[in-house]
Amino acid sequence: LISCVSIFASRFHGMISREEADQLLSQAEGSYLIRESQRQPGTYTLALRFGNQTRNFRLYHDGKHFVGEKRFESIHDLVTDGLITLYIETKAAEYIAKMTINPIYEHVGYTTLNQEPTLKKHLPHSQEEPDGPTPAKDDHNTEERLTSLVRRATLRESDLAPKYEKVHNFKVHTFRGPHWCEYCANFMWGLIAQGVKCADCGLNVHKQCSKVVPNDCQPDLRHVKKVYSCDLTTLVKAHNTKRPMVVDMCIQEIEARGLQSEGLYRISGFSELIEDVKLAFDRDGEKADISSNAYEDINIITGALKLYFRELPIPLITYDAYPRFIEAAKITDPEKRLEALHEALKLLPPAHCETLRYLMGHLKRVTQYEKENLMTSENLGIVFGPTLMRAPELDAMTALNDIRYQRLVVESLITNEDVLF
Repeated sequence: LISCVSIFASRFHGMISREEADQLLSQAEGSYLIRESQRQPGTYTLALRFGNQTRNFRLYHDGKHFVGEKRFESIHDLVTDGLITLYIETKAAEYIAKMTINPIYEHVGYTTLNQEPTLKKHLPHSQEEPDGPTPAKDDHNTEERLTSLVRRATLRESDLAPKYEKVHNFKVHTFRGPHWCEYCANFMWGLIAQGVKCADCGLNVHKQCSKVVPNDCQPDLRHVKKVYSCDLTTLVKAHNTKRPMVVDMCIQEIEARGLQSEGLYRISGFSELIEDVKLAFDRDGEKADISSNAYEDINIITGALKLYFRELPIPLITYDAYPRFIEAAKITDPEKRLEALHEALKLLPPAHCETLRYLMGHLKRVTQYEKENLMTSENLGIVFGPTLMRAPELDAMTALNDIRYQRLVVESLITNEDVLF
């Protein structure tokens, strides 16, 4: 606190009362001082003159000065930002209350994104690859510089875009220069932290507007810079695919040359080469080379696929759905267990459910070669249970006990893949 006092010494008036502070500030609108609280010695108050009255705010310092959420390098900046905010909220209170009622967003969408992504072209599915990813259309003419109003309208009307809902990933943001909210089209005021910005699509809005923005985030590849450790729904929307390309590409490679490999998914590949595959996807996306020419050992590809699922920030079987899947696994009656699993699947986000469906179909095909690869649905359940499911903040003993139920969940999903999906 001593160091804090030294920082604003020129404005510090010691332990004076509210009345004395009010008298000192009464001559000039916008003037301010810092005083030590008489009621709580050792704590400090910012007294600020605004609207012909003195307002008092508890002042904190942790390397930066703050009275609320925003933190400032100097008291001067804090006061300047505070005066701007007080003026706007006082003079335009009625307008602010109404500015989300008829937003431009509802009519034209958000205006931040500038580039139309290359849409994926649907090709006839081959018998060998019924659920494979659709290759990117190699047409530079589609990559025109467009406003996101056009981009959003194009995606909304196009049958090529997956119909997955995604919430915006808003983070507090400081905008340089004048900036306008892309929801209500009104000015974003303040010196710092004037609003929030979606980390995935770049949408800029007031903090209060972020509470009413629809869950229609369209991630932009300029913001989504990696494949591994990226939220699954964010990734598929950014690349405009049904499933993560790493899942489709790895499964197609495994089915092309590895279904009869003994110990498939159980035997680990070299960790350094698995890391190479991860880096290739993060760097090159769907252009990553995972062919036998690059990685002869199929266990490297299976390892890369398992690593992708392990590194998902939200597991494929999400934290919210986890308890329902575990409860289903504990049911002994086969028919009732299937009914419970079917209900649990409804709790998964669409992109998660589609990816799980595709993976279970693949693992079912793996079991059809169990005489060669020695991988039964039970063995695959042991491998993929902890990979696809993670206990949400459970104690160690409970999490340990859940492992056998995780295995049962995956085993049941594989065995009954044709019924459940």
